[in-house]
Amino acid sequence: MNRIIIVLTVLLRFSIISIEAETVTEVEIEGNKRTRTKFLKRLAFVKEGSTIDTIRVASDERRFRLLPSVASASSNIEKLDDGNYKVTYTVVENFAIIPGLNVSQDVNEDLAYRLSVFDFNMFGQNQIVGGFYSRNVFDSYGLFWEAPNLITRKWGLGFNYQNNVFQEPIFLENNDDINFKSSNSAFEFRVFYEHNFNNRFEFGLNIANLDYVYLDGSLPTSIPEQLELNRVSVVGDYEYNNITNEFQYVEGFRSLFTFNTTVGASGDTDFLKNFFVGRNDFEYFKRIGSNGNWANRLRLGYATNTNSPFAAFALDNQLNIRGVGNVVDRGTASIVLNTEYRHTLFEKGWFALQGNAFIDAGTWQEPGGELSDLIEGNSASLYSGLGLRFIHKRIFNAVFRIDYGLGFGEKANNGIVFGIGQYF
Repeated sequence: MNRIIIVLTVLLRFSIISIEAETVTEVEIEGNKRTRTKFLKRLAFVKEGSTIDTIRVASDERRFRLLPSVASASSNIEKLDDGNYKVTYTVVENFAIIPGLNVSQDVNEDLAYRLSVFDFNMFGQNQIVGGFYSRNVFDSYGLFWEAPNLITRKWGLGFNYQNNVFQEPIFLENNDDINFKSSNSAFEFRVFYEHNFNNRFEFGLNIANLDYVYLDGSLPTSIPEQLELNRVSVVGDYEYNNITNEFQYVEGFRSLFTFNTTVGASGDTDFLKNFFVGRNDFEYFKRIGSNGNWANRLRLGYATNTNSPFAAFALDNQLNIRGVGNVVDRGTASIVLNTEYRHTLFEKGWFALQGNAFIDAGTWQEPGGELSDLIEGNSASLYSGLGLRFIHKRIFNAVFRIDYGLGFGEKANNGIVFGIGQYF
């Protein structure tokens, strides 16, 4: 028995020594200027006093790269003496105060644009604050604040207020196009939760006032000239993210599900009913050689207000099909596929120039229609085109894009789409 106790004691001491021999005693972060070191250390898996783990070190590198304030990240593990290691993370920081501009014009010379400015690294903690102004026949604006890691590494909060006013076309069978002035004034509160490295959730409450005023077109007598609704909705997102970024190159898979479901409403609920809207984006990116990037997005959408002329999904230049025009159709369900090949034509220092060739295709379920509309393809659109990307590699999302889309079919348009950031 004494021999067994001695052997167990020796093994226990050996285990303790082995653990001590792989202990991280120092964690340093270099290269960050505006982003706070304390914030980055709070996000990191590897802490002072933890056991050295190369998998966790690699995970920290990828976690830092996903931050708006970080363009690239690397690490170094240094043995100090017996039992002590030092982990040093080196980050290349982005400039994170970003102006934005989206402009689109179709063959009818209809012009729409959106101006914005956002700080993606407020207080050096990757909090997002900013706002936008847009003009699409009428004026719209919005203000945002988000702090995804405000409370802990996993929990955060966000608020936004938006006043969106558009010329809203509705499309009815055997009728000319009908235009309404659509006003949606909404305040929204959200809670962010990062379950683990790949899975993130958002849940919130949206309080909105919606107002529709008839402008022109052959309006049936069954539809009133003015509608108003006060609505409270539960909103949320679920994101699975397994993407890695290295400057302008992206690789991996991402799925983003968003929903909005009404929990209370008063007003003209016969036409603006309580309903559910859900959308899922599936994105897949693949590096091709040293300069190429293949990018794909499949967008699926469905709304339960299938008989309402005020359908949830729009066919639009900036949303889904490049070159199609500004809100040229609407539907209560949609399938959209975007695929493009991006190739870096020139790169030096902070600047890179990409060319791209794309195909955008989609099909819609008409208001009052059936899901079979998606298969029959009477509302299908197919566009293809070319574009350029002017990229500043040291500024977050600083991609100025120009795309020209050319449609196929009897009702096809063509047009130029400008914007900040990749299309998807």
